[in-house]
Amino acid sequence: MSNDVRQFTVASDDDGIRLDRWFKRHLPDSSFNLVSRWARTGQLRVDGARATPGDRVQTGQVIRVPPADAAIAKTASERPTRKVSTLTEDEIEFAQSLVIYKDDAAIVINKPPGLATQGGTGTTEHIDKLLDALNYELKGRPKLVHRLDKDTSGALLVARTPKAAAHFATSFSSRTARKVYWAIVVGVPEVHDGMIELPIAKQPGSGGEKMHVDEKEGSPARTRYRVIERAGNAAAWVELQPYTGRTHQLRVHMAAIGHPIVGDGKYGGKASFLTGTVSRKMHLHARRIRVDHPIDGQIDVTAELPPHFAETIDDLGFDMELADVLVLDEVKFSQTPEGKRRAALNKAKSARKERKGERRSRGQERKGAR
Repeated sequence: MSNDVRQFTVASDDDGIRLDRWFKRHLPDSSFNLVSRWARTGQLRVDGARATPGDRVQTGQVIRVPPADAAIAKTASERPTRKVSTLTEDEIEFAQSLVIYKDDAAIVINKPPGLATQGGTGTTEHIDKLLDALNYELKGRPKLVHRLDKDTSGALLVARTPKAAAHFATSFSSRTARKVYWAIVVGVPEVHDGMIELPIAKQPGSGGEKMHVDEKEGSPARTRYRVIERAGNAAAWVELQPYTGRTHQLRVHMAAIGHPIVGDGKYGGKASFLTGTVSRKMHLHARRIRVDHPIDGQIDVTAELPPHFAETIDDLGFDMELADVLVLDEVKFSQTPEGKRRAALNKAKSARKERKGERRSRGQERKGAR
């Protein structure tokens, strides 16, 4: 049993949250009752001072936590037995059909759009419920370590053991995990490879269900984006990398710069829907996730597009061969030889599309004149 006290530094994306919420995010095995006991006995400290579960933490503060093994041993008998949901054969088959990666520590699923990650008021169908179908040869129930919005599709990482869950939680909180999203947005950003740095906060009066840019009270939020290809001036296919993990961050940021994600009526309103045959579903997909493995190496998985997104790619004439550079932020994309080659191809194809659109417009004008 370990006697080592643990210390954690509060990351920027946890700035301002309650201490009990911090534990729920990063040390899910530490129950609220346990954290409260640590506080009562003076074992829980922030920057050396005694702390309570309701205290709010700030970026850079150091949280002192008692030894992990001792905590687990003391609270194991206190934990209520979880009621295991009874899944139908169809639900089990469906859950297992979503799996795109599996090893002893982790599972990655390709979450379909329209299915919530966790339950809530009025939400009875969700990924968390289906995790009972993903035990496979291990006894322990898999655990969610991050989330995707209900209408966002793509790669979702699930831990198979408590040790793996703690490891992945640390990876996400420290931002060593990397996620790449694809989106179709309305219009074309003037800067094709840029960084959005706009603070985000809950929008007053929305019950916490909607976020907005708030320069005074918002938490820091950073998103890198890169235009993969454009459909004239009507729409663009973009690659997004969140450097922080704010609620609805990508959706808020793209809407804030005037290019809402197609189908995102919550943040883009009527302007987020394209005319013609383009689906009204949201076009935001977690394409790739890369994270250090708890034992050795890395987990690096890509998730195929859902049908409505793939159809839009085809309808708008985008070229899939231009897409999977999937740049992670170690090297600036535009400075790499591959990036320059892709950019040249992209620019040439966009120019051809614009010329084609101009010829079509002139033809329609001549036809109208007759």
